[in-house]
Amino acid sequence: MEVAPLLGGGMRLSYEEMLERAFAKLPRHVIKSERFAIPEPDVRQFGRRTLILNFKEICDELRRDPDHLLKFLSGELATLATFDGVRAIFKGNFNPQTIRGLIRRYTERYVICPVCKRPDTRIVREKRLWFLQCEACGARSSLGTS
Repeated sequence: MEVAPLLGGGMRLSYEEMLERAFAKLPRHVIKSERFAIPEPDVRQFGRRTLILNFKEICDELRRDPDHLLKFLSGELATLATFDGVRAIFKGNFNPQTIRGLIRRYTERYVICPVCKRPDTRIVREKRLWFLQCEACGARSSLGTS
């Protein structure tokens, strides 16, 4: 199949030649296969309290309000929680795997678009209803009332 784009100097290339040139410019090894990864919480226990030391960093990566994630976690753990601007402090001892699982569940429900599976979403409120609005595909999913 002859495709005749002109390059500098009047040279014509076939489709296969152009394809080979394009593939030659691609990287040989892909270092990271996805652009979004759920952040790993740094969980520590001090006495009767459990701390997530990188809580602010997790919220920034998920692009969510720290109060929203804190409210979700404290509800799921059935305990009191506070946020001091950088870390979250929970009353009680909780297993780090439990907290990781809850952050994963939060991400699946409140961050990842159910239609295109991308993390490019935001939470919007219309009257009494909350929606997950995807900025990538435009989908809008109901989150219920708050």
